[in-house]
Amino acid sequence: MTDRVLLDKTAFVSGSGQNIGRAIAVELAEMGCNIVVNGAHNDEAAQITAGLVEAAGAKALVAMGDVGQAADVARIADQALSAFGTVDILVNNAARRPHKPFLEMSDRDWHDVIDVALSGVFYTSRAFLPGMVENGWGRIINFAGMKAIKGYFEGAPISAAKHGVWGITKALSTEFADKGVTANVISPGQIRKETALEDDPARTARIPVGFMGQPRDIAAVTCFLASPAARFVTGQMIAVNGGETT
Repeated sequence: MTDRVLLDKTAFVSGSGQNIGRAIAVELAEMGCNIVVNGAHNDEAAQITAGLVEAAGAKALVAMGDVGQAADVARIADQALSAFGTVDILVNNAARRPHKPFLEMSDRDWHDVIDVALSGVFYTSRAFLPGMVENGWGRIINFAGMKAIKGYFEGAPISAAKHGVWGITKALSTEFADKGVTANVISPGQIRKETALEDDPARTARIPVGFMGQPRDIAAVTCFLASPAARFVTGQMIAVNGGETT
């Protein structure tokens, strides 16, 4: 999808310094969308993404901060709205995915995951929805994963957070449907990192199509949901996993 159907729109993409987030930022830019690039720590990676966005012909703003912290989101929103006036497309991609036995988990382990993956959706949606409602158009695209479909061994907080993301997305899709705002969830499967040269055979063996996905596969679905063509799609979870779960 390369038509510039999102010209003059602006997207905020959390966790866009690498992998899926970077692919989404660049593909949205190719559709004409300005991008607010975000990362929690790696400013260098975010700057690389910003350069790719600008090479695609769009404007980029790097707004670093932890979306799991309300104060950081408030600051990021101020930067984004000062630069572009509005954020029309919100992509909540950032997450933490630690593995740890449940009975060894501390309060900090729990909140490190929940704050970013679930509370971050609340903070960013609260920050950018007013502009979407005022303009009568907006897109919220959240991320779940197979952890929102089945249990995650030694990953209770991420399973809980991603189930919560699905819940808040359904709520937003209902509350803001008549305001021109859609809200959907993408549930990625086994995605090869952009730095990997080949698929992991053990992981590939579990995927019916016989290969791992790549960041661009998730970006393609994100860009469809962000586009005017997806105006009748809201409150849905779309699995992009090669048939691994249905």
